[in-house]
Amino acid sequence: MHQIKYTNDIESEIYQDSLKIRTTVFVKEQNVPENIEIDKLENHCTHFVLYGDQTSMATARFFVTKDNGIHVQRVAVLKEYRQKHLGSELLKYIFDFAKKHHYQYVILGAQDHAQMFYTKLGFKVVGKQYKEAGILHHDMKLDL
Repeated sequence: MHQIKYTNDIESEIYQDSLKIRTTVFVKEQNVPENIEIDKLENHCTHFVLYGDQTSMATARFFVTKDNGIHVQRVAVLKEYRQKHLGSELLKYIFDFAKKHHYQYVILGAQDHAQMFYTKLGFKVVGKQYKEAGILHHDMKLDL
C-alpha cells in the first residue's frame, strides 16, 4: 500500500525525501546541474512524495500559476521502482488535490521521451520544443 505525503516546508523530512529522489534521478542519472535542479522556487512549491513501506519512491512538486492553474515540475521515480505505475499514481493524486482546491488546469514541461506517459494521463502538447538543462522538452497541459 502506498502513502502520499506533501509539504510546503523545505525543512521537513518529506521535502528532504523529495530532494534525495530528485538528486538521484536528475543530477546523478540525467546529469542536470544541481544549481538548476534545486532552484529559487523551492520555497514556493508544494512537494509530494509517494512512499511504500516507509521508503520514498517517487516525487513531484507544483506551484500555483497566476491564472489559477498549477505548474507541475520535478516528476521523478527512482529507477528500482519504475514501470510500476507510481508516477501515474502520484500525478493522479496531485490532480485530485488540485481539483479539491479549485485549480483549473495542470501544465508541465515534459521531457520529450516522457511525452507518451503524459499523453496517457490526458495531457496535450502546447507550444514548441525547447531545451532545458540540455534535455529536449515540450510544455503539456491538462484541463481539470
